[in-house]
Amino acid sequence: MTGFAAIAGAVSGEHGIEHFGDAFREQRRLASGDALAPLGDRTVIEVSGPERLGWLDSITSQAVGRLAPGDSTELLVLDPQGRVEHAAGVFDDGSSTWLIADTADAQPLATWLIRMKFRTQAEVAVRDDLELVGFVDGGSAAQIAVAAAAAPNDLPLVWADPWQRVSAGGHQYSEVAEHPGAELAWRVAIVTTEGAEVLAASVGPDAVAGLLATEALRVAAWRPRWAAEVDERSLPHESDWIRTAVHLNKGCYRGQETVAKVHNLGHPPRRLAALHLDGSDAVLPTVGDPVFAGEDEVGRITSVARHHEDGPIALAILSRRAPSGDLVVRTDGADIAASQQVIVPADAGATADIPRLTRLSRRPSAPDPRDV
Repeated sequence: MTGFAAIAGAVSGEHGIEHFGDAFREQRRLASGDALAPLGDRTVIEVSGPERLGWLDSITSQAVGRLAPGDSTELLVLDPQGRVEHAAGVFDDGSSTWLIADTADAQPLATWLIRMKFRTQAEVAVRDDLELVGFVDGGSAAQIAVAAAAAPNDLPLVWADPWQRVSAGGHQYSEVAEHPGAELAWRVAIVTTEGAEVLAASVGPDAVAGLLATEALRVAAWRPRWAAEVDERSLPHESDWIRTAVHLNKGCYRGQETVAKVHNLGHPPRRLAALHLDGSDAVLPTVGDPVFAGEDEVGRITSVARHHEDGPIALAILSRRAPSGDLVVRTDGADIAASQQVIVPADAGATADIPRLTRLSRRPSAPDPRDV
């Protein structure tokens, strides 16, 4: 992101440009659709070949076999026990399927895909020559970004995040009447390095936003991410990811048995919650900080942000048995009060109306013929 890094006020961090001098102003402009956000923390994988969609359909959680050119979705790669191993946004242009992955997961995902090819007519390549720019649809940034997007097959590469609504074949565990994700029309344009340079030169410091702004909007929308909410135990149910990344009615794939079992019969062992943090001491917790209910540790912080309207907020993965009331986050010896908003209820799962046989021990005794 050399071009964007040259814009006045740009402050770079480990994963990209953190902000351009005023994270709250950047959030407001980004949310209104009037700012572009260089996404140095994400990487593009290209999957080409005539059998690419049917192959991806057979090995991932999402039904992509009939994905039409220009359509967007997302997928997960699960292990045999249904735990999340990889995640990616998906866009197809009719000739190639473009996967958008968190940078730390991109090469491992590509390596796994290559191992699974066998004789499939598909090619997998990490495209380090391409960059990603995020924006919210509906404002001035959209027209600029779409015009700059790469179009190797005559279709601009712009991924539309499906998080705004429950995808076909998906299921939402959250019981809120108005899901905050519905308000975030998040888009990601795939651009060439040269295109990124031109794009950066065409906008000023008032039309860009850093990663602090993009993360704040994501956390406020309860949107899970591989780099944040996923660990070695994660099931897609726990973070309400079946909403957009899992098709419950598609054919067999690795991990499907666990997905169906937890969805229909059981309860996921953990659940995602949104926390509104007490900001009176200006102390912000860090990822990994423990969450307590009274004296009991019930979970860990996975994402933290300062939102321009909501103040300090966080996402946390909690034990299913954690109470639904107020919690405390412990960071560097300080306790931060946290008001909890339940995302995934403790009784998530067991959604199927399955008839249950009465236990023999509970059946009423047959009358003794001698008493008749």
